[in-house]
Amino acid sequence: MTETRTETVQLADGRALPLTIAEPERVVRGGLVVLHEAHGVTDTVRMLVSAFAAEGWLTVAPHLHQGAGSREEQVRELSGDCVLADTDIAFAFLADRGITADLMGVIGFDLGGTATVVVAARRSIGAAVSISAGGIIQPAASGLPPLVEIAGELKCPWLGMYGDQDTEIDPSEVEKLRDAAIGSGTATNVVRFADADHRFDTDAEAAHEAWHRTLNWFDAHLR
Repeated sequence: MTETRTETVQLADGRALPLTIAEPERVVRGGLVVLHEAHGVTDTVRMLVSAFAAEGWLTVAPHLHQGAGSREEQVRELSGDCVLADTDIAFAFLADRGITADLMGVIGFDLGGTATVVVAARRSIGAAVSISAGGIIQPAASGLPPLVEIAGELKCPWLGMYGDQDTEIDPSEVEKLRDAAIGSGTATNVVRFADADHRFDTDAEAAHEAWHRTLNWFDAHLR
């Protein structure tokens, strides 16, 4: 497994933004930005960053909501502008290494999946994948828009994956998001797994399929 490292970037507003990075051992196919869940860059997120690098993608995970206050307070105050600013730093990191926008993708789980939709609706990149992205009808944070309001503005191919056993997200909301995304005019796909929960822990087969659907989505659109 490819090792990860963390670098810190100083921003113009005085903040220090850590980036967790993993590089492929051989040819770089393109770049991926991983947007983490509410708990931050956990060991699971680092493992995901490493796994994508093993597939040939230069992968970077910006550490979102690095302000003052508790983790819960930071999540509540997360805004679309902050997500875009931090993600732009990650995109700039990839661009500095010769990766063009059409070869950049973004992926996120849970809160990171929600942030991924925000990025995909505001930035012209190659592709995006969201897993268990909440905030579909009611916003996930005060500064984030409901996803149904921006899904019609997607600027890149987007794949969304959900478990029907998710106690946090009702399948009826997922269907509303599907309908909204179709209106974007770009390639979109929403996949529901009947036996999977929010974290896909209850269905190993669904988790395996979700991983391969993710890889196939990036393979198809980042070229």
